[in-house]
Amino acid sequence: MSAFAAAVDLLFADPNIGREAVYTSDGGAPVLVRVVSRQADAISDFGDARLWSETTRVDLRVAEVSNPRPGDRLEIDGEPFLIQGEPVRDRERLIWTVDLRLS
Repeated sequence: MSAFAAAVDLLFADPNIGREAVYTSDGGAPVLVRVVSRQADAISDFGDARLWSETTRVDLRVAEVSNPRPGDRLEIDGEPFLIQGEPVRDRERLIWTVDLRLS
């Protein structure tokens, strides 16, 4: 295991950063995973206007979720979410970043 992979594991395990969630692939069984929340705001340009919107993004470890897809579900703190859009992996291929919407 690389030093970077070990650091990622420590971050996800930290109770101040990582949280438990239940991941369910489309047609699959629920699996307990750890997520790191990235609830950042997004600013998009539309013509001359700039639009602000809230986003809900989380990071998942590839070791726990090998292939998340749009339509898969995550339940975080009792709130149900659907993955929307294509998940993106980091450069080291250790973390998926997924966009969520309430289901």
